Amino acid sequence: MTIVAAADGSALGNPGPSGWAWYVDDERWSAGGWPHGTNNMGELMAVIDLLESTAHQDDDLRILCDSQYVINSVTKWMPGWKRKGWRKSNGSPVLNRELLERLDRGLQGRSYTFEWVKGHAGHDLNEAADARARAAATAYQKGDTIPIGPGWPGRSSGAGEPAADAVLEFDLFDGLPAEETDEQTVERLERELLDPAVRADSSQVAALLHSGFEEIGRSGRLWGRDALLESPADEDTPATELTVLGAQKLGDDAILLTLRTVDARGSTLRSSLWLRSAGRWRLRFHQGTPEA
Repeated sequence: MTIVAAADGSALGNPGPSGWAWYVDDERWSAGGWPHGTNNMGELMAVIDLLESTAHQDDDLRILCDSQYVINSVTKWMPGWKRKGWRKSNGSPVLNRELLERLDRGLQGRSYTFEWVKGHAGHDLNEAADARARAAATAYQKGDTIPIGPGWPGRSSGAGEPAADAVLEFDLFDGLPAEETDEQTVERLERELLDPAVRADSSQVAALLHSGFEEIGRSGRLWGRDALLESPADEDTPATELTVLGAQKLGDDAILLTLRTVDARGSTLRSSLWLRSAGRWRLRFHQGTPEA
């Protein structure tokens, strides 16, 4: 027999009040979350709790995820991260390490497969998990009782409670200084967009892009927001060296960033227009030109 379950995460603000959930059917599902976390933390914790909840079962497990970050972490990146002491190809520490280590332990000895499903596309199990993860995040936001669900039959008492120490690193805003200038914020977010692990997860990229985003790439191709989100980078892509050449404020809520990047293709001169709306900086326009 194979257990088929969807796992999903939600964050209101990313980071912000966050939730996670896995769902098999109305009698077998679980949810939880944190007052402050990220979407990726929720995605990871949903799979972790599913594995731990079904650890006493001998059945195969088929896990449906709309997160490429989770699937790629398990199927592509984690072996290399472990060999390198939980560091990425560019030497920087892997985010959410404690959750990933817990996930790695949960996978040991299990027969499982991961299957990507498109989120918000009418897939019944995915929609059910998404609704419960979002409900948990909303409950944390409002201070309401968390709808944790019935869990899995036969799981030991207390096992369904989310671990308090699971509130760990925050993906997009990890290490945020107490005081950061607008220019420093924009530079940090620009670097996030060049991180292959971030680029491989469309949900993280989407959080950084303006709704009207356009890019003229170094090849001369015009990209829109949707096209970029459908073409995630791979974690194994060589890290790009980035040097900021200038940061000019065009107004209270607009910054033009000029920079040089170096990768296997050579040196590229770039410009990025960042706009702030509702307290969040997002990339509105980007252009790259090969340096002569």
